[in-house]
Amino acid sequence: MSAVTKIPAELLPLVEGPNFGLLGTIRPDDTVQVNPMWFEFDGEFVRFTHTTKRQKFRNLQHNPSMSLAVLDPSDPLVYLELRGRLVEVVPDPEGAFYVRLGKRYRNPDQQPPQDSPDRVILVMSVDRVSGK
Repeated sequence: MSAVTKIPAELLPLVEGPNFGLLGTIRPDDTVQVNPMWFEFDGEFVRFTHTTKRQKFRNLQHNPSMSLAVLDPSDPLVYLELRGRLVEVVPDPEGAFYVRLGKRYRNPDQQPPQDSPDRVILVMSVDRVSGK
């Protein structure tokens, strides 16, 4: 069963539109870190742009569990939570995915970031879905 069929139809717009997500990862000391993130959902996986130099990347190397919460901007009581794992890290040394996400998030002139050589695409499986 694909993630699209697991996500209730009325909540799909939350991941299809350019909404910010709150990504939770587990630190090496077993505390939770949550950060706002750009993301892209392809119907099966969620992808994020990130660098290999930040804490979130180190967290995922220690524990690949991830959780993404997306709130409806017009009604924050409507939300979607996707739980899964880091299943792939794809090098993005030109920052192309960062540029694509920037354009998705309404910056038509998005340029690659200065940290492009350290950029990667974090690919998250969608193993559990909840929301209302």
